[in-house]
Amino acid sequence: MKIYRNIAEFNPDKKVFLTVGTFDGIHFGHQKLIESLKQKASEAGGESVILTFAPHPRLVLFPENDSLKLINTLEEKIERLEKSGIDHLIIYPFSKEFSRISAIEYVRDFLIKEINVSTLIIGYDHQFGRNREGDFNYLKELSELYNFKVEEISAQDINDINVSSTKIRTAILDGNIHLANNYLGYPFSLTGEVIEGKRIGHTIGFPTANLYIEDAQKIVPKNGAYAAWAKLDNKWHKAMLNIGTNPTVNSMDNVSVEVHLLHFSGDIYGKEITLNFIKRLRSEVKFEGLDQLKNQLRLDKSQAEKILT
Repeated sequence: MKIYRNIAEFNPDKKVFLTVGTFDGIHFGHQKLIESLKQKASEAGGESVILTFAPHPRLVLFPENDSLKLINTLEEKIERLEKSGIDHLIIYPFSKEFSRISAIEYVRDFLIKEINVSTLIIGYDHQFGRNREGDFNYLKELSELYNFKVEEISAQDINDINVSSTKIRTAILDGNIHLANNYLGYPFSLTGEVIEGKRIGHTIGFPTANLYIEDAQKIVPKNGAYAAWAKLDNKWHKAMLNIGTNPTVNSMDNVSVEVHLLHFSGDIYGKEITLNFIKRLRSEVKFEGLDQLKNQLRLDKSQAEKILT
């Protein structure tokens, strides 16, 4: 997959089969659209192209509302799209100026002149242009004028899958990792750098890696204990983790992500860990003391071992 962050560098050799979207999560609905794109491009001897935007349009248009958290970081999205087998990915810098162009300018000056689209494949609810004035019917009109084809993935096809990025975000925020993973078709992941913590886990036999999540827009699951697979130095380890404020040993309200790698020891400060969430074990609890906490962690470890077999 070739990646373009400057659209002027995009110069395909074959007919362009294009789909457009934010593609947060690359869930089953997105995957169906991408498979249709690849199939149609292959049958016509063309090239499959995805156009996406960074930052997410909602973050640009409504900067005062910081409630939107994303399933994928841009790096995670790129990795997922690369695995999907498309030919080209255009990452276009979304801005307020770009959001103000009219629907006809978007098609004429952007899709046609810049990308040279041959066939545009969109979801049934796709809208574009200033105030979202353009839709599939408008695209059909313009396709005759500018000599390109437009195809729509029907509501029936999309609704059969019954999934959306919003549903997945809700499931993650509710701690329903099993449901979120079913919607995604792969485990929800979170990546962070191991930073210095209070080292209380070491004193009770459960040393933890305190993760710093750099991307403030990355969604973090509901507070609680989870079973997960942890990738460290390109090796996967069984893990259990806690997301929360650690109320037993901490009087502050700051949320942390602390990971205990099962059957592992070593200095990993400064290294990167990627977590693939598998199941939520329990809610976060304030115990009466470290002994109660230690007993619960033993139970968590036993449960995680069974889940991750």
